[in-house]
Amino acid sequence: MRNRVSKRRLSVPARERQQGFTLVELMIALSIASILLMLAVPSMEDAAINAKLRSQANAFLASLHLARSEGIKRNRRVVVCKSASGTSCVADDGATGWEQGWIVFQDTNNDGLRSGDEIIIERHQALDSGFVLAGNDTVDDYVSFHPSGTTMPVGGGFQAGTLTLCRSTPTISPNGRRIIISSVGRMRIEAVDDLATCP
Repeated sequence: MRNRVSKRRLSVPARERQQGFTLVELMIALSIASILLMLAVPSMEDAAINAKLRSQANAFLASLHLARSEGIKRNRRVVVCKSASGTSCVADDGATGWEQGWIVFQDTNNDGLRSGDEIIIERHQALDSGFVLAGNDTVDDYVSFHPSGTTMPVGGGFQAGTLTLCRSTPTISPNGRRIIISSVGRMRIEAVDDLATCP
């Protein structure tokens, strides 16, 4: 009886016992997988960069909205300024951008700079490395909100402007975000996908 069973096992065709891939099939599968991976990696990297751009632009916009609402609530001028230290505004040197961080504070003496006794409402740390946030001339150093909710520089008038957030090497990823501030204090973000240079 045992001999019959063993003979049956041995009589199973070789084709049915064969498992796995041949070397040629394996090479073809690896080639297809590597091509698909090469196509997927850039799109994943772009998605990650866009997510960072979106979150960092939203963080700055949230600080602007906070400053505006606090100015109305406190009936005082409230300012958002560039700050690396988290306690004082960066001097107007034209070489440093908003990416170093910023503070929101109550500007009691209406000079656009934080004095030692002026209340800090919010501190925001520096942006992730590799990103730049720069404003045009009117919002290069600070954004100031009047108690009415409008933007107003310390010298009077309206303070409309645009800040651009992008990679410090935009040739790698030309995408960016623009934070646009209107003269009546309204703010919005728009996506930019054709940045040739970063401000």
